[in-house]
Order: sequence, then structure tokens, then C-alpha cells
Amino acid sequence: MQAYRYMLSPNRKKKPRAKMAFAGVLKAADITAALDECKGAGSFNHKKFFAKVGLAGKTPAEIKKAFEIIDQDKSGFVEEDELKLFLQNFSASARALSDAETKAFLTAGDTDGDGKIGIDEFAAMVKA
Repeated sequence: MQAYRYMLSPNRKKKPRAKMAFAGVLKAADITAALDECKGAGSFNHKKFFAKVGLAGKTPAEIKKAFEIIDQDKSGFVEEDELKLFLQNFSASARALSDAETKAFLTAGDTDGDGKIGIDEFAAMVKA
């Protein structure tokens, strides 16, 4: 019963989902550094971000885990609306990507032209 009361307590501090989700895959310091480099509108570059956050050097299994976190609706694909909120997967306080950044990100990753990014496309984009 005490655990139940704790869960309902308004004083209970919630941990950010993103930091917990990437625990064991990415280092918090790398996430912070990568997010700092793309704070300004129009400054996001997926290649630089993947390298800075440390994802480019990860194993296929770790890249798949990252993909599954970013695939918010669990459809097996990352769609445009999920890309717009891409940075917020790494920090809840991060900005949304601009429409131009989102379109450029989708165009870079969507190699088969279906309007979404699958795991193989994502892995190729991370490693590029």
C-alpha cells in the first residue's frame, strides 16, 4: 500500500524518460554535448549528431535499441512526426526540429521513398 501511495504522491520526482531509455546505450555527457550543438533552429545535422552522441560507433544491436526508442508508436518505422520530435527522445527539454530540418532528415534516411525510415535505413544513416 505504501508503494501505491508513493506512486500517486505529487511530490514524487519523475525521471526523464529519454535519459532512462538510453541508459546503457549512450553516455549522458555525449547526449548533452550533441544536444548543445544543435540548440539553434536550423543547426541540426544528423551525421554530426549521430557522431557526437556516440551512436555512430555502436553495435547493430545498440543501434536497433536506439531505433526502437525513437519509433514512439512502435510501428517498425520512424515517420515524419516522430522525426520532428527526434531530439526530445534524448532530452525532454530539447527543441523540436524545424519543418526544413525534419524534411531533410527524412529525405536523407528514406532511401526507398516510402515516406518513413525503417531499421535498415536508420542503421545505414547512423553509420554513414
